[in-house]
Amino acid sequence: MLAPMLDAKGTKILAKSLFKELRASGYNANQILGLSTELIDLVTRDLRAQGDARPSVEGSSEATAP
Repeated sequence: MLAPMLDAKGTKILAKSLFKELRASGYNANQILGLSTELIDLVTRDLRAQGDARPSVEGSSEATAP
């Protein structure tokens, strides 16, 4: 299991390892880009859900995402 918080170096190592593993498994560049896009979409959805779950603060000057 991965640590919940990875430093920048750890993240870079993980990404490089995943990339090498995918290439060794026969994935091409377009397939890896598609996977990356899906991962970004999942993270975006998760962040939006977390933002929606936070209680709103009256008088807050923070803008909300559409």
